[in-house]
Amino acid sequence: MKPVTLKQIAEQLNISVTTVSKALKDYPDISNKTKGLVKELAKTLNYKPNSFAVNLRNKESKTIGLIIPEIVHHFFSNVIKGIVEQAEKKGFLVIILQSNESYELEKKQLDLLLSQRVDGILISLANGTADFKHLNEVIDQDKPIVMFDKIAKIVKCSKVIIDDRKAAYAATQHLIDIGCKRIAHFRGPLLPQNSIDRFLGYKKALLDNNLPYDPSLVYICDCGDTSFEDGKNTAKQLLEDHDDVDGIFINTDLVAIGAISEFNKLGVKIPEDISIVGFSNWFMSSVISPTLSTIDQPGYLMGKTAFKQLYKEIKKVKKDEPIIPKIIELNTKLIKRESTNLVLKN
Repeated sequence: MKPVTLKQIAEQLNISVTTVSKALKDYPDISNKTKGLVKELAKTLNYKPNSFAVNLRNKESKTIGLIIPEIVHHFFSNVIKGIVEQAEKKGFLVIILQSNESYELEKKQLDLLLSQRVDGILISLANGTADFKHLNEVIDQDKPIVMFDKIAKIVKCSKVIIDDRKAAYAATQHLIDIGCKRIAHFRGPLLPQNSIDRFLGYKKALLDNNLPYDPSLVYICDCGDTSFEDGKNTAKQLLEDHDDVDGIFINTDLVAIGAISEFNKLGVKIPEDISIVGFSNWFMSSVISPTLSTIDQPGYLMGKTAFKQLYKEIKKVKKDEPIIPKIIELNTKLIKRESTNLVLKN
C-alpha cells in the first residue's frame, strides 16, 4: 500500500493541506476541534510523516556514514557498538560500509554516502589507501568527516586516535623488563599510520635500552581475514630464521594468537622460551592457552568519542560555523597475562 499523504487527509475532511499540516504540528491558529479531527483521521489511516523530507528542509538527513576495513573484527565491532549507541540517542541512523582494506572500494563508498546526503562521515582507512584526494574532496564540500584508528595525518579533519608509538613502546619495554634480549616484531602492512607508529615505538624502545635494532627480526603480517594463518606461518618462519629470539611484540592479537597456536604445536614454551605481547585485547586473548599479554585498545570508547565529535561538527555546519579540526587521543594500557609472566605459569 502507498503511504497516506496530507492531501488525502485534507480531501476527506474538505480542508486545505496547509490546515492539515498545521493541525498535526499543533499550530495555535488552528482550532482544537480541527486538530482533533485531523489527528484522529491521521491515526485511523496510519499516516506517517515523511521524515526524510522534513529533515531535508531542516538541512539534515539524520543519517551518518561509517566506513571501516572489517565488520567481523573484535575491535571494529566494539567501535560500531559505541557509534550506534550514541547515534540512536541523537536520533541518527548509521549506514555501515566495509571497505575490505581496498582503496578503490573506499572511494566508491564515500561517493555513495555523499549521494545519500548523509550529514557526516566516520572512517577508518583501508590498508591500501595512500592517496587522500577523495577525503579532501569531502572536506571541500563542507561535509564533516572524522577519522579514527587508521588515519592520515596530513588530512585536515578531526581524528580520534591512540598513541600507537607510546603503546608499542610500553609493550616492548615490558618484554625488556622481564629479561628479553632478542625481540622480534610482527608488524602490519607498510601503509597504515598505526602500523608505522607501532613499529617506530618498538624500535625506539630497543634503542633506548641499548639493544641493537635488527631489521631481520621485523616481519610484515596481514591484519585482515588471514591474520590467524599469517601469525602461524610467520611464527614458523621466525623459528627457521632465528633460534635466539626470546620475545615478540605482535601488531594485533589475532596474529599473536595464530603465533601462539603454532608455537604450541611445535613445542615452544611460552613464556619460558619466547614471551609474547599482542595489541587490542581481543576477547580470545584471555582464553587462549597461555593467555596473551596485550595492549588494551578502547574500541567502544573510540566509537562513542568519534560520533560525539562528528555530531558537534554537524551542528556547526547547520549553523554555518567553521569547523576547527580536533585531535582526540584516548589512553591505552598494558594487560599482563601468562604469555609474559613466569610467575603465573608456576
